[in-house]
Amino acid sequence: MQYLIIDGMLSGTGVRDGTAGGYLDLENVGLSADLTKRIESWLVAYESAHYSQFGDKAENDRLDQEGIAIAMLVRKEQPGARVEYFSNAQMRKLPFDLS
Repeated sequence: MQYLIIDGMLSGTGVRDGTAGGYLDLENVGLSADLTKRIESWLVAYESAHYSQFGDKAENDRLDQEGIAIAMLVRKEQPGARVEYFSNAQMRKLPFDLS
């Protein structure tokens, strides 16, 4: 089973291999072009928050909500995979479900 972790870590691709470690090339994960673009845009916004030292709680919350939405879409596009979301602003995994 594939184990994917969605995160906005600086210098990452947004999708980590939860088993082997390291970031995955988005083109090789098997995601739709729209979802890949959404991840890339989210990473740019997360990078900006990082450089602001995560000082804007409302923005951090918005980024985490977007990250969770992305994780849910990844789970739908990769139904056989285990997908989790890691908040870099909070430095912890945040739970979510599809309902």
